[in-house]
Amino acid sequence: MLFSSMIFLWLFLPITFLGSKIVGKKYVNFLLLIASLIFYAWGEPIYVLLMLCSILINWLSGLLIVKNLKYRSLILFFNVIINLFLLGYFKYAGMFVRTWNSIIKIVRIPEPEIALPIGISFFTFQALSYVVDVYRGEVKAQKNILNLALYISFFPQLIAGPIVKYREIEKQIDNREINMSKTAEGVRRFIYGLSKKVLVSNILAKSAGLIFAMPLEEVTGVMAWIASVLYLFQIYYDFSGYSDMAIGLGKMFGFEFSENFNYPYMSLSIREFWRRWHISLSTWFREYVYIPLGGNKKGQKRTYINLMIVFFLTGLWHGASYNFIFWGLFHGFFSILERLGLEKFLKKNKVIAFVYTFLVVNVGWIFFRVENIGMAFRYIGRMVFPWRYIDSSISIWEVVDAHTFFILICAVIGMGGLQYLARKKNKLETWRFSIFEVIYCLGIFVFSIAALASNTYNPFIYFRF
Repeated sequence: MLFSSMIFLWLFLPITFLGSKIVGKKYVNFLLLIASLIFYAWGEPIYVLLMLCSILINWLSGLLIVKNLKYRSLILFFNVIINLFLLGYFKYAGMFVRTWNSIIKIVRIPEPEIALPIGISFFTFQALSYVVDVYRGEVKAQKNILNLALYISFFPQLIAGPIVKYREIEKQIDNREINMSKTAEGVRRFIYGLSKKVLVSNILAKSAGLIFAMPLEEVTGVMAWIASVLYLFQIYYDFSGYSDMAIGLGKMFGFEFSENFNYPYMSLSIREFWRRWHISLSTWFREYVYIPLGGNKKGQKRTYINLMIVFFLTGLWHGASYNFIFWGLFHGFFSILERLGLEKFLKKNKVIAFVYTFLVVNVGWIFFRVENIGMAFRYIGRMVFPWRYIDSSISIWEVVDAHTFFILICAVIGMGGLQYLARKKNKLETWRFSIFEVIYCLGIFVFSIAALASNTYNPFIYFRF
C-alpha cells in the first residue's frame, strides 16, 4: 500500500486515525500493530510471516541476552547471522548465483526467482539495532512482544524508513503525548511530503524515464545532462517526500522520528552530503559498523579502510547489483580524497565546493539509475564530451515539455536556498501555521489529489531497497 494512493488516503488512514482515538490509550498500540500488519500484507500477504518471524527471533534474542550473560556474545553472534542470512537470501541470492556462474563456468547453478520483500532492508536494520543496543546495555530488553512488534512493523516507517533506533522511541511506545498541536504539525508535514512526491518527483520521473529508456545512440550530450539532473531531483523529492510523510504520520499518532534529510544538495563536500542525506542510514552504519571497526582511532590507513568498508556496505545495502556497490565506493573515494586535503581547499572556496559536490553527486546518481556500470560510463561519456554527441532523431521537446522544466525550476528553488533565506530573515516561524500556509497546504493537497486521481503516480524508489 502506498501513502500516495487513494485507498490509503481515504480509507486506511482515516479508519486507523479515528480508531486510535476511539479505543483509548490501553489498546491503541494493539490497534496500530494490527493496522501495520494489514498495511504490509496489502501488497505481499505471504511476507508478513517473514516479518513476524523476524520479530519473534529478535524478541527472544533480546531476552536471552539479558538472562544468559555468560553466552550473551554467542547469542548476539547467532542473531546477527540469522538476520543477515534472511536479508541475504531474499535480497542477494540471485546476485551471488549470477556472480558464481560468471566465474565458475564448469558448475552452473540455476538462478533462483526470489521476490524481494518490500522494506526488508529497513526492518532488518531496525531489528539489528535493537538487539545490539540490548547487548550494549543501552536499552532494556522489551518483555512485551507486541511492543517490539509495533516498533519493527509500525507502518509509517516500515517500508522506506527512516530507520528508527529502538532507544529513540523506547519510552514513546508506552508513554507518548498526543495533542492537537502535534496532530496539526503531522498533517502539515504529511501534506508537504505528499506534494513532493506527486507534484514534483513524479513529473520529473516521467521525462527522466523517457530519456533513460531511449536507445543510447539517440541520447545526445544535452539529453544525458538533462536526464541526470531530472533524476537527481526526482530521487531527492521522492525519498525526502516519503520521509516527510512518515515523520508526519508518526506525529499524528504521537511518535517523534528523527529527521532523515537536511537539504543535502546544499552541501559543500561529500562528507557533508552524507551528514544531510538519508541521515538514519548513515548514522546506523557509523554506530554499528564504522565505530566498532575502530572508526578513526586506529590510524589514517585504518580509517580509510573502515570508510571504504562502510561505503561498500552502503552501496550493497541499496541493491543486489554491482552498480550500487560502485556507487557506494565512488562516494567513499571522494570522502577519502577530502580527508587527504581537498576539504581544506573546499572550505576556502565555497562556490567551487558547491559546484564540485553537486557534480559528484549528480554523476554518482547515474550509477544508481542505469542497469549496469558499463552503461553508466557511456552516459557519463556523453556528459563529459557533449559536443561529440549532438545528433538524434528525437527532439528534446518530445521527452521534456515546458511543464517539466517549470517543475524542475521549482525543485531547484525548494532544495534549500529559499528555506535558508527565510530562516536568515526569521520568516519561517511567521509562515508556520499562518493563514497563508494553511491556504497553501490546502492548495497543494487538492492538486496532489487531482494528480493521483489521474493515475500519474508511481511507487517510491526506495521501496525496492
